[in-house]
Amino acid sequence: MDEAGHHAPRHHALPDGAPGALGKDDADIPTLTIYLPAGPQATGAAIVVCPGGGYGALAMDHEGHQVARVLTSRGVAAFILKYRLGPRYHHPAMQQDVLQAIRYARWNAGEFNIRKDRIGVMGFSAGGHLASTAATLFDAGNASSGAPIDAVSSRPDFAVLVYPVITMNQESTHKGSQRNLLGESPSAELLTKLSTDKQVTAQTPPTFLVHTNEDTGVPAENSVQFYLSLRKSGVPAELHIFQKGEHGLGLAPGDPALREWPELLFTWLDGLGMFAHGG
Repeated sequence: MDEAGHHAPRHHALPDGAPGALGKDDADIPTLTIYLPAGPQATGAAIVVCPGGGYGALAMDHEGHQVARVLTSRGVAAFILKYRLGPRYHHPAMQQDVLQAIRYARWNAGEFNIRKDRIGVMGFSAGGHLASTAATLFDAGNASSGAPIDAVSSRPDFAVLVYPVITMNQESTHKGSQRNLLGESPSAELLTKLSTDKQVTAQTPPTFLVHTNEDTGVPAENSVQFYLSLRKSGVPAELHIFQKGEHGLGLAPGDPALREWPELLFTWLDGLGMFAHGG
């Protein structure tokens, strides 16, 4: 255990390989880096963290490891997902990776001292899009697949979307993310399916959204449209749009306003009952 009160991170390849893998290099193998809080601090909550990078790279430090350390300091286990990327991979590889990560955390909840009903997903930028696909395109599990883990639900219990890419084929779309995710000429059907604001239902989990008004890389319309869909479907939601701040600030430690978003998140999670002890 280190000075911050959490165990040294562990690295796990997702079990049984990855569907449609094109090889056995690092780029072909989705992995989880797992940070666990110290035992007395553990709330039972866990979050699969999806760093951004336009579906072509991964900002593993400021949207991964830094975030995991803040989460564990508040008793939340963090599972940083290294998912497959374009242009080598396209949808559905990335979606398969995040859903399998949620299943993995839930299947191994006892080992990691987490609760099966307190497993959320968090993503930044393109990773926010991936987290939003988990929140809208999850499945209840497939008991007939033969692998016991596949019978586990991949539905997150909550979602945290930080300056997320949401829309496809719109003025506010992040074109690089769309191209890496869906290729050069995706069908209209695929563009609609992966515009996750159009996939929200009453079964979408409670969602917390953070954006900035100054974001020109991924305009705030992305979060606003997802939030409005959540409202329409009666899903509990909280949206924070900060006036200042460029795209990709992560925890924004140098911004006195924006750096408050993790505290707002912890208050929201507590209100959802994710930190309640016992039960």
